[in-house]
Amino acid sequence: QVQLVESGGGLVQAGGSVRLSCTASERTFSTSAMGWFRQASGKEREFVAAISWGGYITYYADSVKGRSTISRDNAKNTGYLQMNSLKPEDTAVYFCAAVPLSNNNYAPRTQGQYTHWGQGTQVTVSS
Repeated sequence: QVQLVESGGGLVQAGGSVRLSCTASERTFSTSAMGWFRQASGKEREFVAAISWGGYITYYADSVKGRSTISRDNAKNTGYLQMNSLKPEDTAVYFCAAVPLSNNNYAPRTQGQYTHWGQGTQVTVSS
């Protein structure tokens, strides 16, 4: 059972940056697509970004496109989400998710397609 642990959250001023990490407990991460989702207080969890396990396919939500970068280092069993120009509306708990796939060029964008989830890390953006 793959376990995912997020880190890197915290309190950031508007306009600042944050780099979230997601470290997996097993090597199967290297053949798993990875996604980031977030859930603001009182709202449903929403898609943020996704990356194929080959690393060549990435998707972003419109709300973060152009100021976020998803990446991964399979040798370290770790994925990342770099977010810049942060806004107060980016405040949320950020979750990483993974799903083993045979297709290295597929990156799911819906929660139901992911089989493993981390516990989340809080990002708070102050105005």
